[in-house]
This record gives sequence, structure tokens and C-alpha cells, in this order.
Amino acid sequence: MILLLLIGLTMVLPLLNVIAQSLSNAVAINSRTVSLWPVGFTLENYHMILKDSTIWIALRNSVTITVLGTLINLAATASLAYPLSRPEYLYRKPALFFVLITMIFHAPLIPNYLLLKNLHMLNTLWVLMIPSAISAFNLFVMRSFFIHLPSELLDSARIDGCGEFRMIWNVVLPLSKPVMATMGIMYAVANWNMYSQALYYIDKRSLITLQVRLREIVITDNLGSADVTSELQLMVSPEGLKMAVIVVATLPILLVYPFLQKHFIKGMMVGSIKS
Repeated sequence: MILLLLIGLTMVLPLLNVIAQSLSNAVAINSRTVSLWPVGFTLENYHMILKDSTIWIALRNSVTITVLGTLINLAATASLAYPLSRPEYLYRKPALFFVLITMIFHAPLIPNYLLLKNLHMLNTLWVLMIPSAISAFNLFVMRSFFIHLPSELLDSARIDGCGEFRMIWNVVLPLSKPVMATMGIMYAVANWNMYSQALYYIDKRSLITLQVRLREIVITDNLGSADVTSELQLMVSPEGLKMAVIVVATLPILLVYPFLQKHFIKGMMVGSIKS
């Protein structure tokens, strides 16, 4: 327990330092007197960021991509993983081989860009969701979960008159909450942190993601349409501004985890089969 506590502190303490600096004034940050508690408490760092209207536009886009994109990810991954896990599917091995190839060889950037351009997907939010709908790694993880679903349970559902779609909806998915929650968090984090794809495929300011906008603030100190006075600029430190950016970019996705945590510790099929 002491060892695990020390390991946990190595991860928590830097986060506390980031939060403390984001809530400290410029004098304390520049003098390096901030450790784990704010010195000269102030919210001006967040005020300077959140007053920029383009932040809220980027936040709306990132939330849309995270929510809608994760639903597309889970639906597409489960739709392919389930048939590839059933022995009655005759072409599962060739299909698995082609999926495995995508884990080894990736499409070059320029051909991929030209493909998406010909599909008229550039400068749309769909370009950040549809091409990455299925992760090969997550597919194999979900397939492994489906493989361990007892065939007796599925056969009994068929005997009771369930078709394939009804069986998936009423039997398979309710038993798959642990893996769906795990894959949902992995997909949601990837969608929330999406940066390079948004940088390559989107140049409309109304469609930029939060990560792209926050990087612009950190690198160029470009606050867009924010009405920032010179007094306010003197009250904040560039380092404090960066820490506030980190908190803004990290906090929303952290709030999702408590709602899905319980599914990680549940049994895979508790009570579904009685022997």
C-alpha cells in the first residue's frame, strides 16, 4: 500500500502543481513560489482564456466530435467485432487478416488527404469521425470479449425466437457493458484530444477543435476576439496561462470517468447463466 501510495503521488502531485499555478498570480509564478497550493489566488488566467468567444466555438466542436464520434466508434466497432467472433461466420479469418494489415501499414498522409478531398469530407466535422470510426486494436479487444460469450446463451436466445439484431440488442450488448465502457473511454479520450487530423483536414475557423485553439493560445498568445485590457495582461503570467490551458483541456474528459468506472469492476456475465 505504501508503494502504491508513492506511485499515486508521483501522478497526483504534478497535477496539483498545474492547478495551483493556474490559480496563482503572475508575481508568485515568476518568483517560483508556487508548489501545491495557489499563491495570490486569482482567476484571471481562466478569465483571459474563457473570454475568447472562439474558445466556446472550439469547445462546442470538440464536444460534438467526442459524443457523436464515440457513439459512431462503438457502433462500428461492435458491428464488426461481433460477427468476427462467431464461428459460423465463414470469412472471419480473411477479414481479420485485412484488419491486422491496417495495424502494420498506415496510409500516407497525402493519398489519405486526396481520398478525403474526393469524398468531399474536408472542412466538415465528419472528417474527424468517419475515417477513424474503427480502431484495429480496440476491435481485437472487443472481439476477444465477444468470443468468451457462451454459445449456450446465444443458442437459447435463438430458440426463444430472437433474430440476430434483437439478440445483439437484448442479450449481447447488455452483457458487454464492461468492454463498451472501456472502449468508450478510450475512444472518447482519442476524440477529445484530436489535433493532427483537425490541423490537416480543417481550415475553417468555425470548425476548429479545442486542442487546436488552445495550442494557438499557448504558442502565439493569440486570444482572438477576447476583449483583454492591458491591465489584465500584466496580471497574468504566460506560464500560468499555459497551466490554465492544460486544466481546461483536461478537466472535461476527467469528469466522464466516474460515470463509467463502475463498469470496470463488474463481472462479465454475473447471473446470466445458472448451472
